[in-house]
Formats: sequence, C-alpha cells, structure tokens
Amino acid sequence: MKARGRVFKYGDNVDTDVIIPARYLNTSDPKELAGHCMEDIDNTFVKKVQPGDIMVANKNFGCGSSREHAPIAIKASGVSCVIASTFARIFYRNAINIGLPILECDEAVKAIEDGNELEVDFNAGIIKNLTKNEEYKAQAFPEFMQKIIQSEGLVGYIKNR
Repeated sequence: MKARGRVFKYGDNVDTDVIIPARYLNTSDPKELAGHCMEDIDNTFVKKVQPGDIMVANKNFGCGSSREHAPIAIKASGVSCVIASTFARIFYRNAINIGLPILECDEAVKAIEDGNELEVDFNAGIIKNLTKNEEYKAQAFPEFMQKIIQSEGLVGYIKNR
C-alpha cells in the first residue's frame, strides 16, 4: 500500500477543534465535513488540497476531543495519510477505525517542509521525500492494521471477514 502527494505541514498540538471546528459537528456527512477541514488554522487548505496529498505535523496531532469527525474530515478531503511526530492516542485509534493511514516518524517530520512531494510505503514504513531526495524509516503497520486500512476501516474489515 502506497501514497504519494504534496505536503501540508502544521505544528504542535493540532487539536480536533482545529481539524474540524465544533460549529460543523451538526453533520456526519464526510463531504460536508471535508469542506471545512482545517479552516480555522489554514483557510486555504480545502481550496488547495488534492487527492493523495499528505498532512504532516509535529507532536500531539489530534489532541482534544474523541470525536471521529476529525479523521473523517481529513480523509474525505482527499488526504492519503498523516505523518506526525506523535499522535493523541484517541485520534490514532479513530484514524485506524475509519481507514485513514497514519505514521509516527519524528525524523521525517523535522526534515519535511510544506509543499514537499512525498511517497509513502505503508507496508515497509518508508517515507521518501522526493523533493529533497531523502528517505526516512517509520514503524510499518502490522499486517492486521494494513488490512483494516485496505478495507476502508474497521467496519469494512469486519464485513470482509
């Protein structure tokens, strides 16, 4: 499983209220949530993001509430994966549950810049920065998590079993 896209980079402690502001939580429609993804921290994100693009952030990405809306908004916006130094645990689990690939790799986050082009191999845990011609090693997903991601989330995984 691979992803390739342009980077949107953010800092520390990007919380779920910034990923999808609470004023839009009256819907669970992924497309509608995607239309407001990141708007309070980056009001150009939804206009610029393309299918396959990659979100990169520093530490504690997805902190705040336990709402599933945050990873849903990111995935529905077209982002193919999120790479961070660390994730809030509930966000990490929610992302896997809905089939949004995420990787922790502090080395990559420190080197990657906004706008860089990346290629990510989830099976091997390899992040290639095509812009800088660099490679970083993250922890590869265990096989069962790869199957959950490939099934578009936990519900799809259970249906396929």
